[in-house]
Amino acid sequence: MRSGIVLKLFVLTTTLCMLILATIYIGQTVFFQEYYANRKVSDLQAKIGEFKNAYLEAGGNALAVQSLEQDFYRNNNVTITSLDHDGNLKHINDFYMEMRLLKAMNKEEEKQRFKVPLYQLMSVEEAASGQSLLTAGVELIIQGIRSRSLLIPITLHHPSGEIIYANETFKRKAFGVGDKIGIRKPSASGTSSYVSLFGVVTDIRLPQGGGLSDVIYSNPLFLEQINAFQEQLLFEKLQLADSLVIQDYEQNNVKYKLFIQPVHYDNGTTNYIFAMASLQPVDEAVQMMKDYYVYIVVFVLVLILIASLYFSMKIARPLLRINQTTKKIANLDFSESIPVRSKDEIGDLSRNINQLSATLHSYIGKLREDIEKEKQLERTRKDFIAGVSHELKTPLSVMKSCISILKDGVAAHKKDHYFEAMEQEVDKMDHLIVDMLELAKYESGTYKMQMDEFYIERSIELICEQLAREISDKRLRLSLQLVPALVVANQHRIEQVITNFMTNAIRYTPEKQEIIVSVAEEATGIAVRVENKGVHIPEEQLDKVWDRFYRGDTARQREGGGTGLGLAISKNILELHGAEYGADNTQDGVAFYFSLKKKL
Repeated sequence: MRSGIVLKLFVLTTTLCMLILATIYIGQTVFFQEYYANRKVSDLQAKIGEFKNAYLEAGGNALAVQSLEQDFYRNNNVTITSLDHDGNLKHINDFYMEMRLLKAMNKEEEKQRFKVPLYQLMSVEEAASGQSLLTAGVELIIQGIRSRSLLIPITLHHPSGEIIYANETFKRKAFGVGDKIGIRKPSASGTSSYVSLFGVVTDIRLPQGGGLSDVIYSNPLFLEQINAFQEQLLFEKLQLADSLVIQDYEQNNVKYKLFIQPVHYDNGTTNYIFAMASLQPVDEAVQMMKDYYVYIVVFVLVLILIASLYFSMKIARPLLRINQTTKKIANLDFSESIPVRSKDEIGDLSRNINQLSATLHSYIGKLREDIEKEKQLERTRKDFIAGVSHELKTPLSVMKSCISILKDGVAAHKKDHYFEAMEQEVDKMDHLIVDMLELAKYESGTYKMQMDEFYIERSIELICEQLAREISDKRLRLSLQLVPALVVANQHRIEQVITNFMTNAIRYTPEKQEIIVSVAEEATGIAVRVENKGVHIPEEQLDKVWDRFYRGDTARQREGGGTGLGLAISKNILELHGAEYGADNTQDGVAFYFSLKKKL
């Protein structure tokens, strides 16, 4: 059985673990990439929604918005910025040039300065390296889209017509494929309009570094996507609802997600929250996991085999122990219990089996006790019949003799004497039968003793008063050495014991001698002692005085009217109380004693 259950558990555990491992492997290599992308998109959707609310609360405060963008990038590693209604960077304004018109329509235009963003035309590195073709004082012809005070550049020309810089995306939309200027105009929308201006560069501003603009300007792919989105706004009249727009983009086998959240204002203008997240980390992680799994699978397989074997043995060992123990219980051997080492179902099963074993053992023990009681009752009945038969034999013989004498008319003058003798024998038989029935009741094992609380010294004084005539007839001296003592016992039965002890003492004490009755408080309880002066009991017979029909002096016992059952009855009463009792020879006589529990 051991190899069978261990093998089954081992195979089952190994198979289960292999299925779990295969599920994890398939899930992480096939579905994890898609799950990660969807989870990341879902998280970013929620966070962009929070960003939008914070953006609206900022109320156009450039510093507050830049702080929000920096926190978003720092917490999510996602580049984000805000765009105005024409797709220009709204709150990042540190990479541009200023121009003054040379051919103005009026003096007011000559004084006006135009800002021209440069991030669509060149990189920050190129502008900062000193290799830029733009410097203060250079005269340029600029073609672009004018939006309020901002001029969105399409091309920059020398007065000779040579193109210096161009936004190629806007250029193709505005002028077609060729390089010739002015073939067609862009269909600028809203407040924007197409312009061609001649002016001079008055100033060039470059980023100081350390801000969010470094992240944006150093990310050409992000700027490229902003440029593409701005192209849709300016040339395709793109209009977005209030919901978040998510677009997929791939560059060099790397996938990106673009998030565009329109922010509509009551005045009819619209801003845009623009963010771009790369999915490259998850692609790299999935690829590394595939390579790593070659090693982890081997390690996990070894671990599964070891764990399965250990698990199988750990489960099988207590089951085998339970099987062995239950076999013994089936053969009524309750000597062995199952050790409980766990708090799981096997531990509960072991405890239940132990409890079942203890219960069966207890019931079988009680059954044996009941059988023993039945045997005892049977012995008691037999002893009762034998004792009654033996003890009634003598008085019946006496009565039979008296009846024969009276019937024959012999000694007719003693007729009253023979009737009195027969009456005495009838009384003896009556006392004998009552004592035998009472003794049988105590020895049956079914009698339950009811306990009371009473003062033992008062009961002794009452008994002594009742026996005062017998004591006086033999001219005995009674010495009482009593102390107040409240005991827990059956008062009527204890008084019966004391009466038996006193009656026995009166019967065997010679005339003019002394009987001493004492009550003493001891550590274990209350000790009661009845001592009479007179003949000692042989040491070998001290234990026999408690047997039924024991007579130390047969003649005197029958003369005194005893049945030989008083001490036997007292013994059973004291044992039902759980009391200590006994008989000892003293210097001048014999002492009978017992002890009871005192009331605390």
